[in-house]
Amino acid sequence: MSLQLIMLALGIVLVIEGIGPLLFPNRWRAYLKEISNQNQQLLQRLGGGLVTAGIVLLIIFS
Repeated sequence: MSLQLIMLALGIVLVIEGIGPLLFPNRWRAYLKEISNQNQQLLQRLGGGLVTAGIVLLIIFS
């Protein structure tokens, strides 16, 4: 996997992550408040699921 490909993937992630706050700032703020009120275990499970899904996608497409 080349550095160029990694930077391309990172750029895509940043663009996708930035769309929410750019287009819907009030909804984004409410979403973040809702997330911050969730218990720690739920957030850790969600994060673990996202990391696992990302690793699986990397393995499949590499």
